Amino acid sequence: MRLLINEDPFPLDMTALPWSGRGQWECSWVSLDPKPEQPFVAAYRLLFEAPIDEIVRVHVTADERYELWLDGQYVGRGSERGDGEHWFFETYELELSAGPHVLVAKAWSLGEKAPYAQISAGHGFLLCPQTGDWQERIGTGKAAWEAKELPGYELTNPLTAWGTGWNVAIHGDAVAWGWENGEGDGWSPVAVGLRGMSPGVNDRTPYHLLVPAVLPPMLERRWPTTSLELVAEAPEGPTNVVAIRKSDDLIGEHEDWMRLLADDEPLTIPPHTRRRILVDLEDYVCAYPRAVLSGGKGARLRINWQESLYETVEGAEKGNRDEIEGKFFNTIWHKSEGVGDTFVSGGSSGQRFDTLWWQAGRYVELLVETQNDSLTIERLELIETHYPYEFDATFSASDERLEAIIPIMRRVLEMCSHETYMDCPYFEQLQYIGDTRLQVLVTYAQTNDDRLPRKSIRMFDASRQMSGLTQSRYPCRVLQIIPPFSLWWVTMLHDFALWRGDLEFVRERMLGARGVLDAYRAKVDSDQLLGGVDGWNFVDWVPSWNSGMPKDAVSGKSSVLNLQFALTLAKAAEIEEWLGEPEMAARHRRTAKGIISAVNDHFWSEERGLYANDLAHTEFSEHAQCLALLADAVPAERRESVVRHLLEDDDLDRTTVYFSHYLFETYTLLGRTDQILKRMDLWFEHPAKGMKTTVEMPEPTRSDCHAWGAHPLFHYYASFLGIRPTAPGFSEVEIRPQLGGLMSAEGTMPTPRGEIFVSVDGSGISVKLPPGMREVVVHDKNGGTPRIVFTSEGV
Repeated sequence: MRLLINEDPFPLDMTALPWSGRGQWECSWVSLDPKPEQPFVAAYRLLFEAPIDEIVRVHVTADERYELWLDGQYVGRGSERGDGEHWFFETYELELSAGPHVLVAKAWSLGEKAPYAQISAGHGFLLCPQTGDWQERIGTGKAAWEAKELPGYELTNPLTAWGTGWNVAIHGDAVAWGWENGEGDGWSPVAVGLRGMSPGVNDRTPYHLLVPAVLPPMLERRWPTTSLELVAEAPEGPTNVVAIRKSDDLIGEHEDWMRLLADDEPLTIPPHTRRRILVDLEDYVCAYPRAVLSGGKGARLRINWQESLYETVEGAEKGNRDEIEGKFFNTIWHKSEGVGDTFVSGGSSGQRFDTLWWQAGRYVELLVETQNDSLTIERLELIETHYPYEFDATFSASDERLEAIIPIMRRVLEMCSHETYMDCPYFEQLQYIGDTRLQVLVTYAQTNDDRLPRKSIRMFDASRQMSGLTQSRYPCRVLQIIPPFSLWWVTMLHDFALWRGDLEFVRERMLGARGVLDAYRAKVDSDQLLGGVDGWNFVDWVPSWNSGMPKDAVSGKSSVLNLQFALTLAKAAEIEEWLGEPEMAARHRRTAKGIISAVNDHFWSEERGLYANDLAHTEFSEHAQCLALLADAVPAERRESVVRHLLEDDDLDRTTVYFSHYLFETYTLLGRTDQILKRMDLWFEHPAKGMKTTVEMPEPTRSDCHAWGAHPLFHYYASFLGIRPTAPGFSEVEIRPQLGGLMSAEGTMPTPRGEIFVSVDGSGISVKLPPGMREVVVHDKNGGTPRIVFTSEGV
């Protein structure tokens, strides 16, 4: 059983001697002796006796990853993704009966073939019980652990899915079957390495600093397979160039395959047979494929995945995702047969195949090829996995289209939430700041579980470079800098303070936030404008922009980047005030004031009545106008012009899926949520197009599953229902519904203080607040309309 613990299991004793041993665990890392060259898969085994029935707490980790087994039964997996300074370990309670037992761990190190998000500090396995007697009995470095390399794993290039790590082809004739039970020969004593080290260790090596896992176990449950689309003779060559035709379906075999997939009824395939099977999972799924094979020596079962089928072999158009007739099971760019794994039967009975990592998509293509013997597939299953959200929010509205896409937006959030948030599960599996900020806002509006948001904020902080900027995506072993994403990380701190209220957590991150802002300050010239910050200054996937960057974002000066800096400074100033740092707040506001003044001097076009992207006034975008309004950078005499042109001009560079969040924020600021509804056609089209998750960009999109597209779900609550905290942790909340053309809307949103219910229609507004909150009228110092806010008692 997995446990979550909040503190170091071995508290640092500052009085202990010798001082050099402080922060060291009693157990040590162990590894194969000698250690093979990466990539490799290893098994670690310990045979031991339990003197009495007892529940034993153990802390377990490995580099890169592990599965833990006790007496042939699966216990859990890890290690939760982190980095060398945050090497997570999992805690389990093992129920041991008196008598003999065997502990086994499968651990692997793939090196450069690992997922980009998988950082490594050197292969090893560590198991450390909580108590001293059990440390001697079963702890690594103390007990008689043995290890051996597990042969039979061939790594295959994922090509299109470049960030997800290499796939596996598992050769059953070489696999050491029974390893999970500690069976077989070839076991030899392990090499003992360094002791486990906590962050409080005195002398740090470039090694693992052990911290407790912060996330619960990922969901693992069997996915029901009920839609079998095709059973056909497979071509001799690649399958990706052969269109799917229902007329090719072998009706006589179709039901046999369906009984295998749905009912676990074994299926025997004759010798010298090739079959191509297409399965529609009827939703987007992340899952571990598993199979049990018997006989059929040399037979191959390939399990490939695709988000949707393509209309042509060469093109990127997918059309309606529900439609398969005449389409191709193909991949973008590499034009290959999908992404996936292969199981090769060794000919014995009951061979249990599973993979090192999960795959993602909606459509699964099975390719079965037997040799001289018949193959029996005893079982074929998919084990779904993602972060175990429990969504507590509710929403309904007079426009049924809004409700219709809630499952799509929730599903994309699930599919892009694992041990980290990620941009997309099929291609990259990387936690980018720009994506993550929007995913976190949706998370806040759907559940009170903020463990994944907290971890993302911490990891981005840990990614900071000497320049002061964060990495664009982290954890990641391939460094990339997107300077605007560093600014969005600072705004994530502001979001967290408002929506969750743990100011001590925010305070701990402010050294990093100030470093980001100072890195930007260093690029401000004497004209008070920000010059190009080194890195990829990505803003949005606007088709006419170069690699997602507005004009002059690299070599010149961009209003978009300057205005984002000004907006971030304003958010940072608010944080500083909440933390009791008025001098820092004043500094941020001085910098922002200078930036805003220079933007108005250099980027304002009297001819267009808009802010240009560039100093030459050749490019205009919704992005610049949105950021100018959100940063309160527009003088009163220019505001009407900016708003009118933003709403009416159709020649501006338009925001796409990602940056439309900031457009929707602008519409909400202007009291024009009717414009949100008008710009949501892309989302409203998803069900009719067969999409199960939100896309990365307008068609033709690379990714069908990009959770930055879930951000309208945040606006259901924060914009249409108007529920927004105005002080940290919902100690004060303003409720200003904007129906925007809707006849009615209502919903319940979780907050740290309890649920808030809002119902609004033509007859008025109904609000139900958590206990301890009361209504307060706030009068405008300048004589404006008083606001009604709700505040917690004592605030």
